Amino acid sequence: MRLLLLIIVYFFVFSAVAKNEQLIEINVDGVNEQVRQNIKAYLNPLPKSKSQRRAFIFNAKNQIRNAMESLGYYQFRSSTKLIRNEHSPWLFEISIERGSPTLINSVEIEVKGELHNDQKYIHWRSKVKLKPNERLNHGNYIDTKDQLIGLALSHGYFDAKYSTSQIVINRSLKVANIKLILDSGTRYQFGSVNFKGYTLDTNLLSQLTPFSRGDPYTTTSISKLNRELSSSGYFRNIKVIPQLSSTINETIPIKVELQNRPRHSIDLGLGADGGGSTDRNIDPRVRFTWRTPQINKHGHSQETISEWSRDRPKLRTSYTIPLTHPLNDQLKIRFGLFRDKYGVTQVYKPIQREFDTTDKLESEKVLIGVGRQQTLTNGWLRNYSILGMKEKYIQEDVIHSPRYFIFGINYSHTKRGDDTLDPISGFRQTYNFEYADPVFGSSIRLARLQARFKWVFTPIEDHRFVSRLDLGINITKSDKLSKIAPSLRYFAGGDQSIRGYGYQELGPYREYIDSNGDLFRQVIGGRYLAVASIEYQYYLNKNWRLATFVDAGNAYDLSQFKPLVSIGAGIHWISPVGPIKLDLGIGLNETETVARSWRFHLTMGSTL
Repeated sequence: MRLLLLIIVYFFVFSAVAKNEQLIEINVDGVNEQVRQNIKAYLNPLPKSKSQRRAFIFNAKNQIRNAMESLGYYQFRSSTKLIRNEHSPWLFEISIERGSPTLINSVEIEVKGELHNDQKYIHWRSKVKLKPNERLNHGNYIDTKDQLIGLALSHGYFDAKYSTSQIVINRSLKVANIKLILDSGTRYQFGSVNFKGYTLDTNLLSQLTPFSRGDPYTTTSISKLNRELSSSGYFRNIKVIPQLSSTINETIPIKVELQNRPRHSIDLGLGADGGGSTDRNIDPRVRFTWRTPQINKHGHSQETISEWSRDRPKLRTSYTIPLTHPLNDQLKIRFGLFRDKYGVTQVYKPIQREFDTTDKLESEKVLIGVGRQQTLTNGWLRNYSILGMKEKYIQEDVIHSPRYFIFGINYSHTKRGDDTLDPISGFRQTYNFEYADPVFGSSIRLARLQARFKWVFTPIEDHRFVSRLDLGINITKSDKLSKIAPSLRYFAGGDQSIRGYGYQELGPYREYIDSNGDLFRQVIGGRYLAVASIEYQYYLNKNWRLATFVDAGNAYDLSQFKPLVSIGAGIHWISPVGPIKLDLGIGLNETETVARSWRFHLTMGSTL
């Protein structure tokens, strides 16, 4: 039995070795790398048996000729030499003299029919690679031919066909004349759109359809319909099928097969928050998310997120109502309960003659609001909002509980160099204005202005720069600063601010004596914010990159303005769900409340 097993193992091992044994090696001399690789491509696949090797050698000269002529070398000369080795692969040596290349003498591309005046064709025609006096390349000719027929079909010219497609080569003069004549025929139009498997109001589906009956057919419109339906969040599966076999009078009906998402979905997430420079404790975090993508036929939806952590538990829910368009015009109703911590609270120790950190400025907040979010035709996102909020906190040993009725407007725009989660270039800008007034029930009169910018720039392949700038200002009377809730003030620190320092631990501070006579120092946040960053990223390959950065700025008041600087480096993994970044930030400064700090930051998400 053991002998039989050994024979079987030997058989499979020997077979695997024999199967992977290389029978012939190819060496090409006398040409550049492009021509060499083209010859090898024509000679592939390499033989896997001795009988295949004989056939390979027999056909090699024809394949070499095809490879050279495909690049316009009709006057070439070649010689081959075969070295037969008994215990190693045979060596097949090819020597080439290219000779003078065949040049393109004329290029005639003509389109007959409606496509001739189509702007897409006119633009494509100006970009054609085939040019007179350039070396003939059959690959470029085939690409051009395929591109033109592809352009016609993608724009609804389904009867398009070539009446002439030829290359006429004069070997003695070493010139080629190219002629392509395409009869485009009539352009087809969109017919009726028939949706199947939906429970939404048909008006919503019509609003998601980016074309109307009678519009010229384009595959771009078909792709946009699929993208709009997917982005709506209502459907699990989507199939958009042009009914080409059911055309009537050059109109194409469209069939859309839909499958709704589950009525409810629940996600559970686990995570952790690290402490600040003054608190190295790890704060576990559990997130529970409940979504209802479609509540009724009118397309209403809701999302509720409950997050528990020791320092920052929260509950927030939003209810979305489509208005004039399910994606581009929405009414959002929000409700939230939050507890958060800001800055640093320290008590003076007379014996040690130094301040010792005891806690942070803690607040509890409840809010309810409504807003209208619109995507404008120029790509800007606009959001009007009205927000009612009450926040309770203890500052300088005094309990505060201001209320606000805030009117807000926000504009934002993002431009990407590509559609990936890690674009090579782009620019994002956000502007926010909020106003509260006692006339409307607020505790104080307050105006808030914020501006945020982020740039991505890749001047040379594999070398990318990312920079950002965050600015903010609160406008109110000086004697009302303590009435500005912590969530409306400005703090700095954290992975989206100044790395190397803890989240929201930087800003102006106040000293006070509590009821027990102890001296305290408390970071309470600032009226102003100015933070900037520049980061250089080097790509090791398409999945990994190294980064180094400088962050600077702070939250401040005019009486306390101390810019802080941090430097650091990191390694980033470009995952399918976006970059996952591990950065080490090192603070170069220390303040009265924060010692010189270092900190790891782990973040995930799109750069823009």
